[in-house]
Order: sequence, then C-alpha cells, then structure tokens
Amino acid sequence: MAEAANTRDLAGRVALVTGGDSGIGAAITRELAGRGAHVVINWHSEEGPAEALAREVARGGAEALAVGGDVSDEDDANRLVAETVARFGRIDILVANAGIQIDAPALELEAKDWRKVLDVNLTGQFLVAKAAARQFVEQGVNENRRSAGVIVCMSSVHDVVPWAGHVNYAAAKGGVDMLMKTLAQELGRHRIRVVGIAPGAIKTDINREAWSDEERASQLRELIPYGRIGEVEDVAKPVAWLCSDEADYVTGTTLYVDGGMTLYPGFIGNG
Repeated sequence: MAEAANTRDLAGRVALVTGGDSGIGAAITRELAGRGAHVVINWHSEEGPAEALAREVARGGAEALAVGGDVSDEDDANRLVAETVARFGRIDILVANAGIQIDAPALELEAKDWRKVLDVNLTGQFLVAKAAARQFVEQGVNENRRSAGVIVCMSSVHDVVPWAGHVNYAAAKGGVDMLMKTLAQELGRHRIRVVGIAPGAIKTDINREAWSDEERASQLRELIPYGRIGEVEDVAKPVAWLCSDEADYVTGTTLYVDGGMTLYPGFIGNG
C-alpha cells in the first residue's frame, strides 16, 4: 500500500467518506487522514473492516469513527451527517463514494435490480449530499477555510462510455454527472464546491477477475492508452487535492482518472 502524502493540507478538516471501508473508499479514507483530516468511515454490510480501518487511522494520529448506514435511505443519510457533526462539531468534506453493481444484459435485468443500483449509486449520492450541504450552509465560511464545504461525487468513465451488460450502473453514473453539475450551480452562492471524480479501470476486489489473470489483464490494458491498470491510490490522491484549498476555484467539473480510457483507444493507429 502506498503511503499517504506527507503534506498536512487537510489538517483539522472533518471528512465523511461513504463506502469508506473498502476499495477506493478505504484508500480515500487513508489519504485524507494522512493529510490531517478527521474521518468518518461509513459502512453498510459489515462493521468489522470499517472498525479495523478506524483503528489503523487512529494509530497514524488522526481521529476516526466508523458509522453504519444505507445512503439510499434518507433517514440514514441524514444520520451519517448528524453523527459526524455530533462527534467532531462540524463537517468540511463529503466524499459520496458508496456504490454497488448488479450486472445483467438489459433484456434480462430485473426492475428491482435496476432500482437498487439507481437507489444507491444516484439517489444515495443526492441524499447524503443534500444532508451535508445543509450543514455546510449552516456553518458558513470562517477565517480558517476558503469554502463552506466540499462534496466529491464518485462517478466513473461510464458516465460517458456506454457499458453493455451494465445499463443500470452506466445510467446511474451518467446521472451523477448532471447531479454534480446542478448541485455545483445551485450551491456555489453558498461557497460550497461540488466536483466529480471518474475512475477508469482500478484494481479493486469487485473487478479482481479482470486484472488478476494476466491474459484478461492484457486485454484490459488494450483499453488504456497509458498502458497500466490503476491502483486505488491513483484515485485517492486526486480526491484529496480536490478537497484542499489548492482546488478552491474548481467546481462543477469531473476529473477523469483513467489512464486515457476515455480517449477512444480503438482509434490508435488511425482506427
């Protein structure tokens, strides 16, 4: 595991990371904590990994809290923010990372599985962003911070790249793009920044089959002009930058972290 940056540019900030107990979310949790932020690690299915990560973060000198909750449930989304504020007195950063996949060809996809993915991956981001934004507005901007708060919406290259067999996931991520832009437009007057991060092929447990076998990994690399599959830290570090004051004039846009996957690699060599 790569170490977090030595900078303390997020010292004293309070961050809530939904789905922050595994994969990209855990890497983001570690990176924010390594930069000085106090972190609230949201988990959904299993408490153990989140509690273990909270202890790991605490050993590194940051304060951490693990909180269970389903972001697609409005009461839970509100409670996640409320428990963050109850523990730390405020919230400065929301990373809306929680997401799921339930894959099937469109003609075989059941309506309940369409709804579940949209509920978590899109509605869930809206609900927790709404709860965080309300708190940001109440807090306002003080002399130690350039913004009232930052919301990072986890998207995907599949907000622009169609993905056969994953219509619910791709539709949700396309929705996240417009959710992020519209929130940024609406909340800017409150000095709240809303940005997106769109990973490409990243090594996580959910897609282990695609990169753990060398033949399949080689096929995957053909879709990536930069020639390698991403690591979770490749996403976590840009997220931390987007949350920092260095990115204070960045809002309403998505940063693609994909090794060039969105550059139509099939056209390399004149197509």
